Amino acid sequence: MTPVMITTMVLCFALSVSVAVSIGLASIAGIHMSNANMLISVKEMFAAINKFPLAAIPFFILAGNLMETGGISRRLVEFAKSIVGGVQGGLPMTCVLTCMIFAAVSGSSVATTFAIGAILIPALIKHGYPTSFAAALQATSAELGVIIPPSIPMILYGVSAEVSIGELFIAGFGPGILISLSLMLFVWVFCKWKGWGKNDGEGRMSFGRALLQAGWALLMPVIILGGIYGGIFTPTEASAVAVFYALVVGMLIYREIKIKDLYAIFRKSALSSAVIMFIIANAGLFAFLITRAGVPDAIGHWLQEVLKSPAMFLLGVNAALFIIGMFIETSAAIIVLAPILAPVAQHFGIDPVHFGLIMVVNLALGMITPPFGVNLFAACTVARISLDRIVTQLLPFVGVILLCLMVITYVPGISLGLRDLVYAR
Repeated sequence: MTPVMITTMVLCFALSVSVAVSIGLASIAGIHMSNANMLISVKEMFAAINKFPLAAIPFFILAGNLMETGGISRRLVEFAKSIVGGVQGGLPMTCVLTCMIFAAVSGSSVATTFAIGAILIPALIKHGYPTSFAAALQATSAELGVIIPPSIPMILYGVSAEVSIGELFIAGFGPGILISLSLMLFVWVFCKWKGWGKNDGEGRMSFGRALLQAGWALLMPVIILGGIYGGIFTPTEASAVAVFYALVVGMLIYREIKIKDLYAIFRKSALSSAVIMFIIANAGLFAFLITRAGVPDAIGHWLQEVLKSPAMFLLGVNAALFIIGMFIETSAAIIVLAPILAPVAQHFGIDPVHFGLIMVVNLALGMITPPFGVNLFAACTVARISLDRIVTQLLPFVGVILLCLMVITYVPGISLGLRDLVYAR
């Protein structure tokens, strides 16, 4: 059964069939080969999405779209520019810092790409940066959308591996800040070397004025994250609060969202949510079938025999996840692989929360690596250029993220330090 499923899935990928449909067809082929009742597919697909924490996904997507339309994104850009925009290369640094702040609410890298990229990619081009560099920078910076909490992939990992989502969220701050600072340092040095961005400070607001203008926008992550860690509401409930806050600020305070805009916002959010939920449903069925076939146990035993130490296990897993992330969408990869790899990681004495951060950061790289990097497609859409034009500009950014990934992997304190402080053990 398993060889048929894998062959079917790989064949569908080769024929450019969408990830969700490929996984679903592979699962149906597996059911047919095992002579099981086809009703299993309906039952397991429903069970995969019938989980309360998953309700956070459509709400965070909707909150991100409301922020984009409601002027919150633009004000966050001006605030970030007031902090770092005065130095050479300040505009690319503004891109990274804005994505970091926006990520503290959106939970989605694609939403971050469109919301921030629509403002900053034209601004970067206007200031003389190559279009390919602007698109590559935006795609990479938006990856922070799934690393800085709240994060949709973290929710999926928590549900799949039965790990506390609250602990995953608090553990995400260390890696997110490390990657943000590394990217800002890199673009600052790179722009100095290239001679770009000498006039980035033009049109920059004073810090006080930008802070006053962005006050309501900056209060949003404080309320969401403060509510989660203050025990006021769960991460799932926080997603609904984010929607309510973004709607009130966008319609009543900034007054940039009109009643007529709501249909387009809801439609866009519903379509994005449906795509993710369809992937989750099919991946849940696939995970059920391979678990029933004993594949996770077999892989676990094989890894324990081949990779004798935790360090070697983590190196092997990182290499495998990097390749897998290039071809399989992050959400689907987490749902399928987390139940397989998390128990093996625990066998090696690796904290499941730390391992979850490794998986999320690694698979998030797939969002900025060809051929199926969703952030790349989003950034290219905004910049109106073809994918092949940004690949060379992308390589240094991938190198920076990989270096950060190795540090996150082998220095657990970056992920677990704040978690252990908040969740005293």
